[in-house]
Amino acid sequence: MIERAFLTEIAEYTENKIAKVVLNDSLEITDFLVKEMTDTKVGMQYLIPASQISLVTKIALVDQSGTAISTNEVYIPIASDTLLLQTIQVKEASA
Repeated sequence: MIERAFLTEIAEYTENKIAKVVLNDSLEITDFLVKEMTDTKVGMQYLIPASQISLVTKIALVDQSGTAISTNEVYIPIASDTLLLQTIQVKEASA
C-alpha cells in the first residue's frame, strides 16, 4: 500500500507542473479562477470564453515547456461563457 503522504506529494507536484489548459490544440488558457490541491486531489476552475470557441473537443493540461501532462477527448458545446471544473485525483490503483 502506498502511504497517503506520498500520494499527497505527487498531487502537489502535479498541481505545480500544470501551467495552462489548451483547448482543441489552439486556445490557451493560463488564467485559472481556482487551482489548488486538497489532500490527494488537484482542482482547477477556468473560464472558457464563448467569443473564442463554440465547441470543445479536446482538453490538454500542459506544463511550462508546452508538454502535455493529460489529454482528454470531450464534447462540450459552448453557447455562453462557460466555467469548467476539472479535477485530478492521485490514488493507488487496485488490481
